[in-house]
Amino acid sequence: MFNYKNININYVRYGNPDKQTVVLLHGWGQNIEMMKPVGDRLENCDVIIIDLPGHGKSEEPKEIWLLTDFVDMIHELLTSLKIQNPILIGHSFGGKLSLLYASKYPVKKLVLFGSPFKVKKNPNSLKVRTLKKLKTLPGLNKLAETMKKHIGSTDYRNASPMMRDILVRHVNTDITQDVKKITCPTIIIWGTNDTAVPIEDAYELEKLIPDAAVIPYEGCTHYAYLERLNQTTSIINNFIKEK
Repeated sequence: MFNYKNININYVRYGNPDKQTVVLLHGWGQNIEMMKPVGDRLENCDVIIIDLPGHGKSEEPKEIWLLTDFVDMIHELLTSLKIQNPILIGHSFGGKLSLLYASKYPVKKLVLFGSPFKVKKNPNSLKVRTLKKLKTLPGLNKLAETMKKHIGSTDYRNASPMMRDILVRHVNTDITQDVKKITCPTIIIWGTNDTAVPIEDAYELEKLIPDAAVIPYEGCTHYAYLERLNQTTSIINNFIKEK
């Protein structure tokens, strides 16, 4: 366990501590186990997988965290372990944190799976219009909150009140300008049938990062990296070995 701002952060470390450190970051509502299939297949590496705060065995933040708070926590953990220039592998929310980390701290290489980086714009959504209207009507704020729990995303419904607030901050945070600062080699693995974060976003990321390449997985979903696990780990192992 690692203590940061009075909360305990769970992580696992295994592999070869004398080799390149690879840090794996899971998606929202997930835990170490979702990234372990990748970590277990990395060849001759120092592997670290973190239960992000409020997930797995890690405690929830005591206040609403911004994305930068998550990133700084990861950096403090790695600094305490005397790790510099890690390779980051992130899925979904973990990918967004990886992008932000790589824009702020030295990173050797970056691997992204279905990683959001901008705010979704869907002003015509009936759900959004209904909630906005309810919030403007006297005495109906509480009803709006109740509806949000029932018609919001699965991630939102499954989260505690604190984590819901953090999730809202996350989905409403655009990091496009931060992404432009990334200079490390980056591989972007994405399912063409990803309905959570569309494949178009992958190609936009590719344009924003100077040394990046998209590898589309035809017919795969938001969990493309697991659906083609052998292909994914083969790509990553070759990527790690490249000078």
